[in-house]
Amino acid sequence: MKKEIEVNGLKVELKNRNGNEYLSLTDIAKSQGENSRPADVIKNWIRTRITIEFIGTWEQLNNPNFKVVEFDHFKMNAGLPTFGLSPGLWKEKTNAIGFVVIQGRYGGTYAHKDIAFEFCSAINPIFKLYLIKEFQRLKNIEANQKNLQWSVQRAISKINYQIHTDAIKENLIPSSLTKEQASLIYANEADLFNVALFGVTAQHWKNQDPTTEGNIRDHATLEQLVVLSNMESINALLIQQGLPSHERIIQLNRVAITQMKSLVESKQFKLLGK
Repeated sequence: MKKEIEVNGLKVELKNRNGNEYLSLTDIAKSQGENSRPADVIKNWIRTRITIEFIGTWEQLNNPNFKVVEFDHFKMNAGLPTFGLSPGLWKEKTNAIGFVVIQGRYGGTYAHKDIAFEFCSAINPIFKLYLIKEFQRLKNIEANQKNLQWSVQRAISKINYQIHTDAIKENLIPSSLTKEQASLIYANEADLFNVALFGVTAQHWKNQDPTTEGNIRDHATLEQLVVLSNMESINALLIQQGLPSHERIIQLNRVAITQMKSLVESKQFKLLGK
């Protein structure tokens, strides 16, 4: 969509290039009246020594690939009766980035806002004041829209985060084991952790969906893996204390519930996952 501002009844088109605004010199030149061709106004302006020094210095400040030797050549010849210059030739010879030249019926010459305002100062200082005012008004509108979008996105992010947190609390934090579950003695020691943390044995998990690849721990979340590692150390201590499996599974289940709650609410842990 075309982006433009209206200055004293005259529309000035803008283009964005690499995050910078370029204003149409062709449109600005029309402020000189219908008797002046915009292309001639631009060429008469750019061929002066003052303009060449300005746009050359701008390029040196903003363009590391600017060809200074060619710049010096243009500066030396400026003012001679036979000297001529256009934005297109300037770009071609010096590798300048301050101008954008678009050929064709709907084309035109655009310049970085710094250069466009300087051009306006030379051909119509009063028009420049109105141009700056309208340009700033546009920037303020865009800034307000950006802030509004950021606020909306932030609000949506908070809502989504709350939904995500609630889902974790409902689905990842283990439930307390029933008496029946606690009374079971599992031959496989690893299933003590599976039941305490996931609520099911490895085989029961596999039976729920035989097509699922891997095992129950391959599908664990980062929080569950951290808790699982801690549970292994704690279980080793419980074994040393001589606790039977039906008592250890109750202890491990309590550990899983407590630690999962802590990790879900930990801001530091959330940063690790980013």
